[in-house]
Amino acid sequence: MTRIEVANVRKNYRTKKALAIDHLTFDQPGLTGVIGPNGSGKTTLLKLCAGLIRPSRGSVWINGKKVTRAAGDAVSFSAEDESLYEFMTVQGKIRFCSKAIPGFNEEKAEKMIDELKLDCKQKIDSLSKGNKAKVKFIIALSRESPVLCLDEPLAGLDPIVREEILQLLISYVDLTRQTVMLSTHEVAEVEPFLDRVILLKAGGCELDTDVEALRTEKGQSVLEAMQEVIK
Repeated sequence: MTRIEVANVRKNYRTKKALAIDHLTFDQPGLTGVIGPNGSGKTTLLKLCAGLIRPSRGSVWINGKKVTRAAGDAVSFSAEDESLYEFMTVQGKIRFCSKAIPGFNEEKAEKMIDELKLDCKQKIDSLSKGNKAKVKFIIALSRESPVLCLDEPLAGLDPIVREEILQLLISYVDLTRQTVMLSTHEVAEVEPFLDRVILLKAGGCELDTDVEALRTEKGQSVLEAMQEVIK
């Protein structure tokens, strides 16, 4: 099992504090929701875990080694604004990924494309916003990485597309083996699938708990807990 540890991390952009985490550990499979208001540090946390940015202070470790950009073999990051090389066809993009991305499962990607009835010969630039989001999500889920960091995969999508994407997540990710960190504002929709929730506010971690414990011990939903913290 891959273990990620965030220890005494501070991340600043010039003079602005983006993240201040004393300690977080990801060492269990399942789905973790990273939630909080805009500017709370969700994307920064995911990028630090994926080795895409460096902390201003402190360290992020994967299996006892400091995270670098080489973490890509262990951690897959899917950005909200990720480019899809829109001049390619859907099929061309999948073939490109199979050659360029370590651990990319082309057969798995093609199965998801068929399930969602996407036209693999259609150019990406002619797809609807919802179908572009599906292609991006298919690419993320086709990585056989132990850890998946999904940054706002539901942002700006209509309810039907969000539901399809969540069903893909449940069907094609092995949540007994893989760790998924998913940042989102769509808390109510994602909550039924979550094992753990991390709530950020102004760059700090205000809550880190097992979702079932939150319900049974505090009698709160994730949404209610978030509303209590950020009000």
